[in-house]
Amino acid sequence: MEKKTGNWWDKLGVPQYGGEIKIRAGRNIVNFDPCFTEGLTNIYGAWLERLVTDDWTTDPDVWNYQIAWHPSKYQKGNLAESWEFPDPTTHVIHLRKGIHWQNLPPANGREFTSEDVLFHYHRFYGLGSGSFGKPSPYRDADVRMQDMISITAPDKYTVVFKFKTPNPEFIMETLHNVGLAQCLECPDVVKKWGDAADWHHAVGTGPFILKDFISGEYLALDKNPDYWAHDERYPQNKLPYADKLKYLVIPDEAEAIDAMRAGKIDVMNNISYQGAQALAKTNPEIIQIPSSAGPTITLQPRVDMKPYDDIRVRKALQLAVDLPAIAKSHYHGSVDPYPSTLTNRMVKGWGFPYEIWPQELKDEYAYNPALAKKLLAEAGYPHGFKTNVIADTVSDMPLLKIVQAYFDDIGIEMEIRTMDPAAWIKYVEIEHKHDQLVYRPYGPLGQTYAPLRAITRFHTGYSANFCNISDPLFDSYYPKALAAKNDDELKPVLKDANERVARQHWALSLLLPTQFSLCQPWLKGFNAQSHAIWMGAGGPSMLSFYAARFWIDGKLKKSLGR
Repeated sequence: MEKKTGNWWDKLGVPQYGGEIKIRAGRNIVNFDPCFTEGLTNIYGAWLERLVTDDWTTDPDVWNYQIAWHPSKYQKGNLAESWEFPDPTTHVIHLRKGIHWQNLPPANGREFTSEDVLFHYHRFYGLGSGSFGKPSPYRDADVRMQDMISITAPDKYTVVFKFKTPNPEFIMETLHNVGLAQCLECPDVVKKWGDAADWHHAVGTGPFILKDFISGEYLALDKNPDYWAHDERYPQNKLPYADKLKYLVIPDEAEAIDAMRAGKIDVMNNISYQGAQALAKTNPEIIQIPSSAGPTITLQPRVDMKPYDDIRVRKALQLAVDLPAIAKSHYHGSVDPYPSTLTNRMVKGWGFPYEIWPQELKDEYAYNPALAKKLLAEAGYPHGFKTNVIADTVSDMPLLKIVQAYFDDIGIEMEIRTMDPAAWIKYVEIEHKHDQLVYRPYGPLGQTYAPLRAITRFHTGYSANFCNISDPLFDSYYPKALAAKNDDELKPVLKDANERVARQHWALSLLLPTQFSLCQPWLKGFNAQSHAIWMGAGGPSMLSFYAARFWIDGKLKKSLGR
């Protein structure tokens, strides 16, 4: 393979074939069907692909893809060769020809066509044949696709999406964001078995084939010998580079860091400041990529039920917590000591960042236990009250205990009830059995999603609206955002939505932690890209794209004794 010159990626070296990429999964993998609940940790992005993906040739200094918002100007075709907007309400996708499903039953290597795209979207959103006449099992269908009119396939390689709103950027964001709805499952699998939930039925168009899975231990994939794509940086190179891909389920951070030290893991993310500091002392050669890309840690009350239907109680929760003290003691000064509202401050130029808040609003987020007690008394709780919080066990439990102590100081006795991630999802998101507070790492504040998607987080009926907010004023922002013709019209709407969230105290804002991605020096191409390997809610939906293009520098690895 001849090395090209004059490109920014030349500094990475010449790509090499072979080897195995080992990735840490911070929680057990429980979801193999993209149509099932988004909050479950999934992996199907390794064998399922998307119509549109990131531009692999984009210089990270221009856009690094480290936040969940991937603007359309930095996207390119994947299964789609190209697209166009003949008018602002119509999105026409032209598929690549000659792409085939993996040579596994029941698809047996047949060609991927526009009918497969139709099936996927019909199934996701309860439309046409793919839905089998059933409502969509996808929990965000109502909010996310309420503006769609139709999806048609005029020929074998063309798909036409029609929307009500004349907003191409909204259409791109809706259809091609980094969420699970963009991974196209095999219709043959769903038609034969009813869904794609069983890992033995994993069939995609992607670069890797699922070979083995042991719950709670690992998931292993082999290279797809018939994969269609070539490296955009080196067009002569057929993908993927690695022969194997393996996820090792290691929930405990300390255990995962020990595995990283021993060279048993090549890459992982969502590592705490403390863990990253400890590793830097013993293994300075391991690359650390810091990120404050959110979301903010939050506690979310049921605002439709007592006592949290009273804004004075919600304000008291916030006033009870000393954010600067937590930033200094718990995070060792590695984070900003400021609260967040809806949009992450890393999304520059958007939202309602703390720096521009009026002083009277900042005062509502300052540590003031005396005022908190006064508000509780005014709300009818002069002696406080008892409450509970349903906490995901992969959350920062020491932080939750700090908050518990702050609450106790103002008379709020909070019981901590823990559940594993899958049970949490079932209890909170699916069955809605929680009646007080909920807590997990991925809250609604500090979102790095695209602006239009972020606005849905507190929308009436949105599946991840755990606070059960139904606010007509907030709901009005979404249609206003859809009507915006450009960013200059959209930004004020998003600012208003952010301010509404801040003033209503729908969620208790803690802090936006700095987390670290860790990468062995021999793994090339990784730059902490969002959803490339991430194992949180929504999972690594970009894995098939990125993992095919990552490669192991075998010579360097051998020289380091690995």
